[in-house]
Amino acid sequence: MLLSYTIEFRYKQFKWRLMKKASQVFYLHFALKRRLFIEEIHEKQEQVKEWLQNLGIGEHAPVVQDDDEPDDDALLLQQDESVKNRDVPSSAALPVIRPALGKQSSMSDRAKVAMQEYLNHFLGNMDIVNSREVCKFLEVSKLSFSPEYGPKLKEDYVMAKHLPKLAKDDDSNKCCACHWFNCCNDNWQKVWAVLKPGFLALLADPLDTKPLDIIVFDVLPALAGNTEGRASLAAEVKERNPLRHAFKVTCGSRSVRLRTKSSGKAKDWVAAINDAGLRPPEGWCHPHRFGSFAPQRGLTEDGSQAQWFVDGRAAFDAIASSIEDAKSEIFICGWWLCPELYLRRPFHEQASSRLDALLEAKAKQGVQIYILLYKELALALKINSVYSKRKLLSIHENVRVLRYPDHFSTGVYLWSHHEKLVIVDYQICFIGGLDLCFGRYDTHEHKVGDNPPSVWPGKDYYNPRESEPNSWEDTVKDELDRGKYPRMPWHDVHCALWGPSCRDVARHFVQRWNYAKRNKAPYEEAIPLLMPQQHMVIPHYMGRSKEIEFESKNVEENKKGVKRRDSFSSGSSLQDIPLLLSQEAKELDSCTLSPKSNRLDTTASKSVSFAFRKSKIEPAVADTPMKGFVDDLGSLDLYNEKSSDVKRQPEAELSDSDWWEMQERAAQGGFVDEAGQIIRSVSQWSAGTSQIEESIHCAYCSLIDKAEHFVYIENQFFISGLSGDEIIRNRVLEALYRRIMQAYNDKKCFRVIIVIPLLPGFQGGLDDAGAASVRAIMHWQYRTICRGQNSVLHNLYDLLGPKAHDYISFYGLRAHGKLFDGGPVATSPVYVHSKVMIIDDRAALIGSANINDRSLLGSRDSEIGVLIEDKEFVDSWMGGNPWKAGK
Repeated sequence: MLLSYTIEFRYKQFKWRLMKKASQVFYLHFALKRRLFIEEIHEKQEQVKEWLQNLGIGEHAPVVQDDDEPDDDALLLQQDESVKNRDVPSSAALPVIRPALGKQSSMSDRAKVAMQEYLNHFLGNMDIVNSREVCKFLEVSKLSFSPEYGPKLKEDYVMAKHLPKLAKDDDSNKCCACHWFNCCNDNWQKVWAVLKPGFLALLADPLDTKPLDIIVFDVLPALAGNTEGRASLAAEVKERNPLRHAFKVTCGSRSVRLRTKSSGKAKDWVAAINDAGLRPPEGWCHPHRFGSFAPQRGLTEDGSQAQWFVDGRAAFDAIASSIEDAKSEIFICGWWLCPELYLRRPFHEQASSRLDALLEAKAKQGVQIYILLYKELALALKINSVYSKRKLLSIHENVRVLRYPDHFSTGVYLWSHHEKLVIVDYQICFIGGLDLCFGRYDTHEHKVGDNPPSVWPGKDYYNPRESEPNSWEDTVKDELDRGKYPRMPWHDVHCALWGPSCRDVARHFVQRWNYAKRNKAPYEEAIPLLMPQQHMVIPHYMGRSKEIEFESKNVEENKKGVKRRDSFSSGSSLQDIPLLLSQEAKELDSCTLSPKSNRLDTTASKSVSFAFRKSKIEPAVADTPMKGFVDDLGSLDLYNEKSSDVKRQPEAELSDSDWWEMQERAAQGGFVDEAGQIIRSVSQWSAGTSQIEESIHCAYCSLIDKAEHFVYIENQFFISGLSGDEIIRNRVLEALYRRIMQAYNDKKCFRVIIVIPLLPGFQGGLDDAGAASVRAIMHWQYRTICRGQNSVLHNLYDLLGPKAHDYISFYGLRAHGKLFDGGPVATSPVYVHSKVMIIDDRAALIGSANINDRSLLGSRDSEIGVLIEDKEFVDSWMGGNPWKAGK
């Protein structure tokens, strides 16, 4: 009889187990012999060709071709090595494949020894190991041991029908009649499937790294009547032909059908895929807190860190530094992007900081750049994304750009992609309210003039309330008369993330990119599908992982001369075997596992931090009190010395260095360890998901409900509804109202502070005939704040009277100054564009979502944000009592 073997392999931190029959060893051995025979013919041909050329008889000779010949990605054969040295003798295979006689115990022992000796014959020979035959037997590929994609799971050949026809077709599976009758339906083709914790990728070959297709796992719908259970990610399907065996993988709006050679293999694939996607707590098919696709990060020491930036100067300088340090890839996603934007000022001294110049320099170094733009409806918006796309594509072939959605084919006319993301090397990402476009660069001074221009060149001197440019192509030409009109100061908040949260943001980008690629450019090879990186195997790229330290020690010990015995011997050391690793993967692996590299990575991160801080921040100036919101700062208990809600701690006099550091932190924060979670608004039209995700909305309401002392909100809009409002569906206002009433009934101090723009950022005065948009936004905001039975102040006044102002107040910002030296004084509202909520000085929500139905309901605009919760605290006071405030 032929025996079955259970073989456990280990390579670095990767471990997997295979079930193999003796017959499979026979087929492997036969395939290796066939490969050796073909190689011998090739070598003989080369010898004859060289001999003929030396005699001057012939220039070209026919070459025998074989489909199994190694491609360029396989390791090159050594020129001085004989083909016979790559032979696996049949004498090693015979003990494995021949019938075994005797007692079961002795048979088992002999079989183990025979299999171990046979595997040792080729595991130490890289030319044999890096062959398709051995890849298939070991179920490994070039993606198997790439740590950025997570642990090794299941891999094997499957048949797929939905893919474009591969150039290298295998006719061996067709019968003789196929050429006339197409009886075998040759639309099915063999591909290599790689299962990872976060996706299922289909490759043309185990030695390829570019996916033909990829299914990125996402939250699955709950089963009817069962909120805990989830629909299956994979399931077997019945074929009309009982000799065929298939299974289906369904995720988001996609369903892919695949075939295997046996029913057992189909069952194995179904079980492995469901386990990878649904295994708690890390399975991507389970929703997490607030219904988010991403779990909470930073609950352990996983390298999660954050840094915040107030206004454009600090954020843009940090983004420029990160782009300059990019090594492999850059992801950019925006509602509006201007390639001519200067990220550092004065612009005439910082020509290299222009966005297109930064991207061009990195693209020439081999960095792959992917840019995802919102494709606007030209009749409604003048952001001219088609110009931005043409300009970006002209930079370099390593820059790829997609605009989405196509309005006519998708039927999406009203909603937009509103995220603002920059992700560099999966190590740092920037998220918040700042688009990389004109008008966003500003400082805490919020100057209204710049004449002659030194900070805001051309159309970057921006005031949409006065004039919206009709064309963005001539960017150096002024749109406004600088001596007559002020610019509109821009207030915004952004943040940087490191660690697993950064990779969660990148996963969102990959989802959106792949969905846009399938809809816009399904057959364009220049626009590839992307694979999300995984945090499980190497959770700390900053050198904190015990696992990395353990592996680093192994590497160092091996470097000291630990001699490896048989590759498969139970007594073998854990020395790294360069098995099926591309050059890029080897470099990444060595950088990750080397202690020296870990120190360099940490140093690099700190150097980026220093680059963020290197520019001095000038001291802040007091904001001008405004009418129409709150008449004086004395009405705000936070600043009232008589307030019982907040009391300042006695402070010693600050030194100059301490005072300067506080001024710096007015524009940007320091690195802090944090517990964070990525939240978003997406649906089928925007990201191809099967579920509407409104985790930003849920997070807003939940955080407000749990607030103990105060809620601080900055937002571009404040349009929300109370319970029972059938027009406005988001319930941020209802959460605020309930929390205020709870504080009133409990007789406790509680404060809500909301900062919004004084006027919407649209052209025209309130009484202009063409300012319908301005009046509409003002109407809905007043309906939310103070007008009508659905407003919060109306309902609070009915119950609390004038004391309502002790609990909630609204503010706007205004700046003034001279348009030029000796010129007239002008004033302008500061446009509050930030999307921030701070709770009790312990939690902050920063993102791209406005407080309105467009951003919060999930089925409309696509948005992304992050909830950051402090892990480090300082002594403070709140409500007259000591309080641990976030650092």
